[in-house]
Formats: sequence, C-alpha cells, structure tokens
Amino acid sequence: MASYPQTKSSKCRDRKEAHHPPKSHKDANSRLHPHLEQVDDGDDASTSVNAGSRRKKGNSESSNFKNDSLPHQKRATTDSLHVDKTSNFPTLVGEQGGFLEKNGKMGLGKVSKKASSKQRAKRSEKDLSVSTSPDDSKEAGAQQLSSSCEKTKKRSKKKHTKGNMENKEKGMPSPGVQSRHEKKDKSGKDGRGSGKQLFEAYMTLEDVSAGLKRAELVQDGSADLFLDGISARNRALNGDVVVVKPLPFSASLEVNGDVNEKTTRRLNVPATPDVMVEAQYDGDDEVVGRMKNVSLNEKAPSDGSANACSTERTMQRTAKVVFIVEGKHSRAASGFIKFLPNKSFAMFSPVDHRVPRVNVPLADCPADFSLRPGDYENTLFICRITHWPQDNSFAQGRLVKSLGQAGQIEPETEGILMEYGVDFSEFQEDVLRCLPQNLPWSIPPHELSKRRDLRNECIFTIDPATARDLDDALSCKQLPDGNFEVGVHIADVSFFLEEGNALDHLAGQRATSVYLVQKVIPMLPRLLCEELCSLNPLTDRLTFSVIWTLSPEGKILSEWFGRTVICSCIKLSYDHAQSMIEAPEKRFSAEELPVCAPSHSIQEIQEAVLNLHRIAKQLRGQRFQDGALRLDQLKLSFTLDKESGMPQGCYVYQYRDSNKLVEEFMLLANMAVGHQIYRTFPELALLRRHPPPQTKMVDDLQEFFDQMGLDIDFSSSKALHRSLNENLGRDEYTGARKEVVTHMCSRPMQMAVYFCAGALNDEKSFHHYALNVPLYTHFTSPIRRYADVIVHRLLAASLGCGRRLRLSGEEVHAQASHCNDRKTASKRNRLEKLFQCGDLINGVKECGPLESEAMVMGVLDQSFDVLVLQFGVQKRIYCNSLEGLKEVRYRKLGKKPEMTLVWETDNPSKEPVQ
Repeated sequence: MASYPQTKSSKCRDRKEAHHPPKSHKDANSRLHPHLEQVDDGDDASTSVNAGSRRKKGNSESSNFKNDSLPHQKRATTDSLHVDKTSNFPTLVGEQGGFLEKNGKMGLGKVSKKASSKQRAKRSEKDLSVSTSPDDSKEAGAQQLSSSCEKTKKRSKKKHTKGNMENKEKGMPSPGVQSRHEKKDKSGKDGRGSGKQLFEAYMTLEDVSAGLKRAELVQDGSADLFLDGISARNRALNGDVVVVKPLPFSASLEVNGDVNEKTTRRLNVPATPDVMVEAQYDGDDEVVGRMKNVSLNEKAPSDGSANACSTERTMQRTAKVVFIVEGKHSRAASGFIKFLPNKSFAMFSPVDHRVPRVNVPLADCPADFSLRPGDYENTLFICRITHWPQDNSFAQGRLVKSLGQAGQIEPETEGILMEYGVDFSEFQEDVLRCLPQNLPWSIPPHELSKRRDLRNECIFTIDPATARDLDDALSCKQLPDGNFEVGVHIADVSFFLEEGNALDHLAGQRATSVYLVQKVIPMLPRLLCEELCSLNPLTDRLTFSVIWTLSPEGKILSEWFGRTVICSCIKLSYDHAQSMIEAPEKRFSAEELPVCAPSHSIQEIQEAVLNLHRIAKQLRGQRFQDGALRLDQLKLSFTLDKESGMPQGCYVYQYRDSNKLVEEFMLLANMAVGHQIYRTFPELALLRRHPPPQTKMVDDLQEFFDQMGLDIDFSSSKALHRSLNENLGRDEYTGARKEVVTHMCSRPMQMAVYFCAGALNDEKSFHHYALNVPLYTHFTSPIRRYADVIVHRLLAASLGCGRRLRLSGEEVHAQASHCNDRKTASKRNRLEKLFQCGDLINGVKECGPLESEAMVMGVLDQSFDVLVLQFGVQKRIYCNSLEGLKEVRYRKLGKKPEMTLVWETDNPSKEPVQ
C-alpha cells in the first residue's frame, strides 16, 4: 500500500549528535457575550474534569536550541497553556469564558483559572492551577538559563535581553528588575497604589539560574503545582513563560473531591476538548473560517479526572511566580470603561476576564465621558497595559482606541484581532514593491526552461466554491501497464517571495492567514494570493510538484519532486467532485460544470476524479490499518446577512468523499516532502510532530469509561480508532454516543507543533501520534502558512534547484516556535461564540424557543453536562435553572454518579415525572 514507513526510513542518514465587565452592559453585549453574565456559557461547556488532581509525568524531549524570538517578530498572545519544551519553562494559561484553556504550545503542562461564584461576582482575579510535565533535567534547564544570562551580558551590560525589551514594550517589568513604576507607585498617589506591597519583585537572572541549579525553582515541568491567587501569579498573564518557586508543604491545599464541597465545584470547571486531531489534511481553513467548530475551541484540557465528580482527598502543592521568562501576552484587551467619581482615572474592565482590570487616565477617555459616562456603557475600547505596580491589584494602562458598539461584528472583530496580536493592517508600499510591477505578469522564458512543463496535462483544482487562493491542484492519468501517474502540484510561492526582503520579513511575522467567520486576514498581499500564485484555471502558473507512480491499490512504485509549470484545466468545487463520485455513470454536460479547457474533455476530468477517489480509498484504509487516528466532530457553518454581517442561520458542515480525496493526497505529499528534506538537511528540516495524549488524563478517562461500561481502548492510536468505530453499540443512540465519546477522547490530545529537526535530540519525539508516522511536515499551503514557505525553500535546496536556506538551525527553530504561536492565536477568538449566540438569538426571535436533542456527558450533584447533538455544542445545565423541577436526587453507585430529576405535573393527582 502507498504509505511512508511507520519507522524511520533507511534512507534517512544518521543525524549528527544529537475580571468581568460591569453587569450594566446590556442589549447586544449581554446577548452576544453570554459568558459575562453566566459562567456556564463560556466557550461551550463539556464534561467537567478535576483540575486539582495530581498529574503523571509526561513525555520529554531535550532541546539543543534556546527559544529566542526572531529579531523581526513581535510575539503575540498564545491562549495556550504549556511548558515550552524548547525553553523548558512552564507557561501560564487561563480560561476563556469560564472554562479551562486549551493546551496549545508544546503540549506539556497547563495553567487554568478557577474561581467560585462569589469570586466571580466580585470579579476578583482567578486562581491559576499549574500542571507541568518533566523535561530531561533541572540541571540542563539551569545550564540553559545560565547560558542565556551569559549571552545577555555579552550583548550589553546596560541593556536587557531582547525578550526583556519586548516585555518592557508590552508594559511589563523586566524579570528581576523593579520597574520605576513599582518604586514610584508605592506612595499610593492618585489612588493607584495602596502603599502596601501586594506582589514580590522578580528575581534576577543570576538568582534564577542559581535557584534552578539548587532545585529550588521549577522550570522543567517536573511538579504539579497550583498558583493560589493573584499574588502567587505575580502579574504574569495568560501565555507568559514563567519560572515558579514551590512553597513549603505547610502551604499545600487540601483538594476535597466531595461533590457537596465548594472546592469540587471550583475545580470541576468543564473543559472544552481539543481540536480535531490532525489525522486529516489541514488544508480547508478557508472553509472552516466560515464554519468554525463552535464546540471545539483550542482549550487546554484539565489534567484532572475525566468524570464529572471525584471523592478523593489529596494535598495540592502550591507555588508562586518569581520570574517571567517571556511575556507572550500582548498586554492588550478589549473591554469597557467605568467612571470613578473624584478620580483622575477610569476603570477599564476587559471582556477577557483573564486580563486584570486596568486604571486608565481620564485624559484617554472621550471628552464628555466624565459628564455622560452612561453614553459609553456599551462602547468597546482597546486598552494596553503599560505597567503593573507591586502595590496595586489593578494594572495601569492607556486606552488605544474606541472600537464601537459591543455586539456588532466589526468592532468585535477588530478588538479580538488586536488582543491576539494579529496584524490586519494594509500592506505598505515597500512591501508591495517586492512583487512584480508590470502587470499582467507572465512567466519569463528563462524560468520556463528550468522547469518540467506540465501545461498539457489534465490538471485541476478541487476547493470550496468560494475559494480564491487556490494553492493545490491534482492530476491522475492511467499508464499502459495499469498503474497510475498521480501528481500533487502546489503554488510556488517561494519564487515570488525572496528570502530576506520586506515582504518575506512581514510574512514571517504574520506566519499564517487568519480565517474568521466572515472574512480572511491574509498572510500575503492579495495580488500574490489570488492572482500571481493562485492556480486559477486556464492560466499558466509556477508550481512545486510531487509525482508518484502508484498501483491501483495505492502502493508507491516511484516518486519525483521538482519545480514545474502547469495550466489548470478547470476549477472544481467539492460539490462538483462529489457529484462525479456519487454518479460515476453519469455524463456531465458543460452547463453543469465550470468553464473547462477545450484541450481536455469533461469525461477525461471525471475519469481522473474517479480514479483519484478509488486510490484515495485505498490510501485511507491503509492509513487506519497502520494505526492512524481520526476524531471527527461536528463543525458549524454560518450563513451571513450580506448587509449586517450577522448570522442568519447555521448548519453542520458535511465532510464527504470529495474532501477525503483531497485530504489523502495532501497528506501523502506532506509525508513525502518531510522525508526528502530530513534526508538532506537533518539539522535544518522544519517538521511537524504530534505528541501522544497526556498520560494522566488518558488514565482518568479510561477509568471513567470502564465505570460507564464502555469498551474504549487507549493502548494505541489504532486501538482507540477501532474502539470508536466498533465498540459503541448498534442502537438508535450509537451516533449520539459516538459524538459524546469522541468529544471526551479529544480532551487528552495535545496540539501538533512545528519544530526544527536539529532542536530535538531524540528522533522518537518527531513522531506524529494521530497520523502514526515518523516524519511529517506542511508543504501544501504556502499561500497561507509561512512554515510551508520555509519547507519549499528547503525542498528546492535539497533538489539543487534553489539556494541553501540562509537561516541557521536556531533561527528555523525560533521561526517554528513563532508559527506555533501565531497558528494558535489565529484559531482562538470569540467570534465563533458571538456568531453562534447571535444566530440562536435571531432564531428565537423569529421562531420561538429552539428545541434539540442532547445527550448527558457527565453528572455533578447540582448540575450535569450535555452535548447538543444538532449543533455539536457542549453545555452545562444547572438544576436550579430548570423550571418546574421539584427535586434533584443524586447518588453514587460505586464510583458511578447518578442523578434523578423529578418534575411537578400539571395535574396534582398524578405522580411527578422522573
């Protein structure tokens, strides 16, 4: 069968040594920001997990490179909770909308906010729970930090490191340095400081290095630690990479799992599961942008128990932040301002309650704000934190901009983009000058002579009907011996994007296109995305191709890589290809399809599509037989009003055979290129790995499924995939049961990440868990992913048709880390929730209350979690909010929780309904 080795290819030569807004915000704001009013609406509730339980140590990889940012990069918010494996530092991560945040970066540890309802009502800072996993050694980490200190000293005795300068720009004090604000604000002038020190000064780099060597500090994820409150967090924000100091055992907290205790209510905050495991082609973001998976935000699952209740009592070790290694949070937030009588400043309350409230000068507020504060009650502003003094629980900052009315799409969108550091500005003239100026552009004759000419071949694209940036095309022709020549042809973006110029510099900063529900923020100028590089039909285009000879069963007989020129004969949509697959005997007329090149008949194109479909089925079957895993979950697509941009409706997107066809060949190309660049550049290759699921969470989930009588096998990705498809019964609820179990199984899954091959010592850590392959990369979407551009350059150099990459291993590693951050940020925004709520509100207005079937996922003593099957949305239902409910009966049968709800009937003589 056609598959790349499940163990490392023999061709791979040996590597070298290796805080809530005011409740007065009403109307659109309260409707479209439901998490501001009730925590269970956060980012779609799911089965709760015991975030306070202990975690097992996870897998580890050692790193040869430091996690330095590229000089031109502005590191942005990563709403992910992790211990950065490349720098070996734990990272703070909070929750979004009341729920635990997704594990994003390197997938080792997590920090999640937890707060009681009383704390939420007071809008106090949320507690953070740190969970980390071990790396190779504390000594290695200390040496790494010491090395960083030495390099810092060599750069300049008077300057901070680049990371610290970035921290300063973002308004946070440099690690180990008491800022002038901290010194000055102790006076308490202007009501901004109490005079009492609330936070400790950060340790110096030298003290941190010494503390790590003495094992007094934690930076490698070797301990499960809880940051108990705002003081312990010490002004670190969501996504920051930090060093913590464990507190004495006498300061440990007792975690009481009894469902009647407040502690359990606090720790059992439901977690939203991981995104779909990357066992599928990650190439349809232009579709997903319009049909964002509302229930599958990239949240850090809690490392606690998978079931909705726990009765164990454990002691939870606590810690405090003593050093901020890298302030990744943008220090910007959208929110509302509140007038404070007799003060020279106003109070800014962020929509994102992971960000503290901020004192902002009245001079930054609208001119009439002091006289008419009510006029701005529903106005969104952007605020940037400038500093956070040691003697104040509130940060200090400046208002950047007034966005407009809350609940409207454009102000909400702009606020979210600014919060996550997404560059949505127009491309400047110096950048556009990097593109061809003489339009319309044609391929230079000397370039044609260097490439394999495929313009006469039957090559076509299959994309969403609305797609404009077409970066991949397919070809398939049958050979006389019965085998097939199959090609994947990818837009040659690297031809236009010269390494090191202004456009390349900006593309590296943006790192990815951002697909929102209603629009796209492109990584590259539209002239490049939609014209020069887009594989539009009947137009000569430059491409990079991978061409195989495949048997009808999908076995790879030969393989070729190279630069080519193609002319796509037709632009097919997924619907067109699906119609051909579903009606193989039908003869399609010209009127039923887009314009086709006269040199190729519709019958020829249909035959190629059908042959690709047959081979793709063989490839897919072999992949899953070899151990690949796919966790399919519902995706919602929205229909939008053309004038207002508000949602008019939503529906579940159907993933069909035409999608699978494209997916299989993109996966095959990515694997092939991964092997090629690693063979040639074992120290420079930019690859993509997917760590295995978190062991503790898997163990807890396995225990839960055992209690529920579900035969789910987590021993391998292959066993899990088989369990989900074979062991969930054959009754009317099988489909619903599979949806629920799939959601729960996604929770332990970690995020796939880019990395530089030379940065990891152990080749086993290159493995992609979901695909179950040893080497994988991203090659197929260079128009929208900068990582693919680097891979194209590496591939060209490996084939001798391009210059060697100018970047060093450290720079590739830093760019890979930045791509991870930006990819995470690009997928984390509140717009999906905003659109979902807006659509449901409109539906209720027009049709009355919506009713939909749901399946129970977990049970607590006074609430339960459900999956709404129609929309794939998870929700926590509180019993005290159910009308007509007479009684709640809760009990445990062994470890299995059981709840009985009793309703009053309209007829008092009848028995209550249970």
